[in-house]
Amino acid sequence: MWSDRKRKRAARKVKPGDGRPLQRYRWWQPFTRSLLHLRLPGEGGEEIWSVDVRLWGDSDGEVRAKLYRDGLQHAISKLPAAFPVPGGTVEVVVSGYGLRRCHYVSDAGRERQLVPDPASAEGRRARLEQERPALGRAIGAVSVIILIVAMILGVPQIVEQITHIPPVAEHVGTFNSPIALPGWLNIALTVAALLASTERALRLRYHWLLDGGLFDGED
Repeated sequence: MWSDRKRKRAARKVKPGDGRPLQRYRWWQPFTRSLLHLRLPGEGGEEIWSVDVRLWGDSDGEVRAKLYRDGLQHAISKLPAAFPVPGGTVEVVVSGYGLRRCHYVSDAGRERQLVPDPASAEGRRARLEQERPALGRAIGAVSVIILIVAMILGVPQIVEQITHIPPVAEHVGTFNSPIALPGWLNIALTVAALLASTERALRLRYHWLLDGGLFDGED
């Protein structure tokens, strides 16, 4: 959960929406768009709040979160975003692989993740978890194992490369990694780690060490 200071800083970036309708999720958008929904009681009955994020950015290249109320654009914000909604706040954060967080936090401090649109990649991954839970858990476990292996094998090699930069070597000396993998294996390991982190992002799973270490450039 965010600190109050971080939430207030994110809330200052929220701008009013222009009222345009929410576009239907298209079949070709699974890895470029995230769409999640939240049902909340409103003055006239239940309202559907939706968060739409184009992961590769809008036309100007900036990645923004757009908040829709019953299908009409209500607010827009650069990320990380903190949208005020009835009874709480919707917090949205992305990583280098997809959504890192999209949760409703009530004024009482209780939080719950928004529900992915069924047509989205996150929705399809959630459906797999529901329909074939054993397979879903196995895929999740494999993703964690891949990231742990990538970290164990990759960190010493990265440290070696850094310490062989002349200015660094002059101040801290050099380090020779006990692990030396062939180039093709390092490439395969990098690709596997990217896929594993992407799979975890589809479930909005994030750990600063596993998902934010070697390959993610996010803060």
